Amino acid sequence: MSAKDPSRESHFPAIEKKHGEPMKYWFAVMAKIADQKYPQQIAHLRENYGFSQAHANALVMYSRGSVSAKRFETPAQYYKSIDATQAKTARAIFKAITSKYPDAQLVIAWNQPMMHIDGKYVFGLSASKNHISMSPWSTDVIAKFAPKMKDLVLLKKTIRIPNDWDVDAKLIVAMVKARLSE
Repeated sequence: MSAKDPSRESHFPAIEKKHGEPMKYWFAVMAKIADQKYPQQIAHLRENYGFSQAHANALVMYSRGSVSAKRFETPAQYYKSIDATQAKTARAIFKAITSKYPDAQLVIAWNQPMMHIDGKYVFGLSASKNHISMSPWSTDVIAKFAPKMKDLVLLKKTIRIPNDWDVDAKLIVAMVKARLSE
């Protein structure tokens, strides 16, 4: 599979090679278990055929109609997929970064918006129903700034903020600066 090809089909040659059957065979296997839920289908392929998680996921998701792991081409598409309040908060976070670092690139990676500077991921976020999780891509950075985030929920690799968080631009920029100095 090419690292740049997010299509589920990019896994098919490796599945055929490893498991010795053409994809027509695997589609027939999937047709027999089509009424099962995702976890059961994955378990079936892993337990009965020795599939890796990645190959099982590619086959199951393709069989369910998802032909690509890539859901968003642009940050704008991502913002349309989340609550308007969350999108406003996310935009403010990334604006704080680009105001200080105009060469920063906002990209979609792992179906989430991520800030990329000088070949390094420095900040990212993802939206859940009740909060936004942001990450400076460093547990050391989170630990360093923990005293300034007492009102937020700190986890090992992410920081949970309210959907309508009043963005602390100075804090965000300071975390990015600390990440860049690592």
